[in-house]
Amino acid sequence: MTKVAGVRFKPAGKIYDFDSGAFVLKVGDSVIVETEQGLGFGVVIVPPEPYEDTENKRNLKQIFRIATPDDFRRREENRIIEQNAHDFCLNCIEELDLKMNLFSVESTFDATKLTFFYTADGRVDFRELVKLLVKEFRIRIEMRQVGIRNQSKQCGGIGRCGREICCSLFLNNFDPVSIKMAKEQGLSLNPTKISGLCGRLMCCLTFENDTYIALKSGLPKPGKVINTPKGAGRVIRQNVLNGSVTVILDDETEAEIDINPCRCKKRS
Repeated sequence: MTKVAGVRFKPAGKIYDFDSGAFVLKVGDSVIVETEQGLGFGVVIVPPEPYEDTENKRNLKQIFRIATPDDFRRREENRIIEQNAHDFCLNCIEELDLKMNLFSVESTFDATKLTFFYTADGRVDFRELVKLLVKEFRIRIEMRQVGIRNQSKQCGGIGRCGREICCSLFLNNFDPVSIKMAKEQGLSLNPTKISGLCGRLMCCLTFENDTYIALKSGLPKPGKVINTPKGAGRVIRQNVLNGSVTVILDDETEAEIDINPCRCKKRS
């Protein structure tokens, strides 16, 4: 029976399934795997488990071997190549006056290909740039334009909460984020307060959104007139976490009312 292990190539990156073969692996083991780009260096995130889907079995790549000291040395050599390629490319971009922001360079494990990641406002004619890179490094070159969120994920950083940003720490995918989520949670709609390092709405707005929607469904909406122990009042605010609402009474005073079906009901 085939056993499949989950392998990750980057911190907080996507987890890929590989046929573990006869290898005995545990979480945290470094392995060399077969990929479409050649051999790759990854870390086991999900230990091997039985896999019976024979239809997809043919599409699984193999774990080639457990990483050796030579493999770790090769990875460090690749990092030096990546840094040199990054510095050289930045100089070329400046000389060619290209409107692009290079932020990362990745080498395949066998050092046969370099991928340059950049952001830009529009399309960039980088043909001359690629010629200079090929002439300098004599290997395959790929230029990949990505979104601003991908840049933050790869570069990392500290969010306004004081912790490492979620996308580079544990998020595998980017879920859609909307301004409606900030409204549902009663947050300030000031863009500077609800935007992350990437300049887009913070990913963490999605974490508690479903909970807020569920809690708010049991509260009278602002503008509704309800009966309370202090008399009839119109709802002006909701305190979702406390399960209460603030109402303005007939005498123009405000009162905070716990929502309890036994003592408080909407006026029909």
